[in-house]
Amino acid sequence: MTGSVVVDSRLVADGSLFVAVPGDRVDGHDFAAGAVEAGAALVLAQRELDVPCVVVDDVQTALGALARVVLERLRHGSDLRVVAVTGSVGKTTTKDLLGAVLAPEGPTVVPAGSFNNEVGLPLTVLRADASTRFLVLEMGADRIGNLTYLTSVAPPDVAVVLVVGSAHVEGFGGIEGVATAKGELVSGLAPGGVAVLNADDHRVAAMHTLARGPVRTFGTIPTAAVRAETVALGVDGRPTFVLRSSVDGAEGASSVTLGLVGEHNVTNALAAATAALVTGVAFDDVVARIGAPAASPHRLAVTERPDGVTVIDDSYNANPDSMRAALKVLAVTAGRTRRSVAVLGEMRELGDASREAHEAIGRLVVRLNIKLLVVVGEGASALLDGATQEGSWGDEVVLVPDVDAAATLLAGELTDGDVVLVKASNGSGLWRLGDTLVAGGGAA
Repeated sequence: MTGSVVVDSRLVADGSLFVAVPGDRVDGHDFAAGAVEAGAALVLAQRELDVPCVVVDDVQTALGALARVVLERLRHGSDLRVVAVTGSVGKTTTKDLLGAVLAPEGPTVVPAGSFNNEVGLPLTVLRADASTRFLVLEMGADRIGNLTYLTSVAPPDVAVVLVVGSAHVEGFGGIEGVATAKGELVSGLAPGGVAVLNADDHRVAAMHTLARGPVRTFGTIPTAAVRAETVALGVDGRPTFVLRSSVDGAEGASSVTLGLVGEHNVTNALAAATAALVTGVAFDDVVARIGAPAASPHRLAVTERPDGVTVIDDSYNANPDSMRAALKVLAVTAGRTRRSVAVLGEMRELGDASREAHEAIGRLVVRLNIKLLVVVGEGASALLDGATQEGSWGDEVVLVPDVDAAATLLAGELTDGDVVLVKASNGSGLWRLGDTLVAGGGAA
């Protein structure tokens, strides 16, 4: 097999391997015949089909095994380096930054979107070929053991751990469970692999005990091997800082301005810079490339509309850490002269901590002097309770039932000079509102 490996029959090309993944709502087996008609040479399936197929007990397990063997073969006698990223927040941004820094060095494979689970990661691995020099992987987890499996498929040469936060805490039993899960990336390093750890996060820094090889740190503290000094935010919300490295063979200091908004993206940039330096990219090249990438859609993407409204679309996902960071970006961008509007939906998978977490964000909205809070959906209603507890009342807080109602409200509410943030967990569907606002408003 030399064609692409796909799970979506719409992506089939001549010679593809179509993987028929069974799902709760859609069963890939139902699309196998169409995939073959479109050019697929073979189907990986869990039951016999009337098309050329290999039948296995479990398609997902077989896909992982295939990726594992292909990567082992590609590594044999080549200089392929696997760089893996995990963390409660910032994984996708960091892997995109890494892609931008590493690509000029040689053929680089980077996941499309957030292909970071038991299906997405093997698909990314299977995009690599004999010419690939860097394979950048995003590794996500919603329970302990996920990263142990993913690193068994693709043991990294460089393992980057960003932050231990409260994302998906429901599946881990608490923050220490999250730390245990993220530490699996370090434990899963290939022999001689390098752990790249956030020195500003004590739970991440403690993972140095799991490393069997070198450890390199990043952060803002003076002892970090790669650090940001004199961090400042511009009026556009984009951070400027001095990037300083004491990594062996890559020493230097230079000013950097990111194309991304938000002070929290300094952490992501430092992580990407450190990983790149570890792989041998020259310091000056890292400095020249790290500031270039702009935000991906729905990830703190800033749009200046012709009508004078600024839209900050961060609707891809949300947890308490990323919500706080986005609200600070809103406050800085609006400043003292523009009206700030926060349109917030539910943060999901927080378990028993959900109500308290939503109330805390509602209180933060008031403390940041956000002028209007639009709460979307009953699942996010505790945001309103928190804002009210902090002293916000009347027209400053509005609860609407769904995305369509929010779009209708904002179509008549937003005016020239307003800065509006849209943020919620992906499952809330608020990304539809983000698209609507970026396009200029109207009903969703």
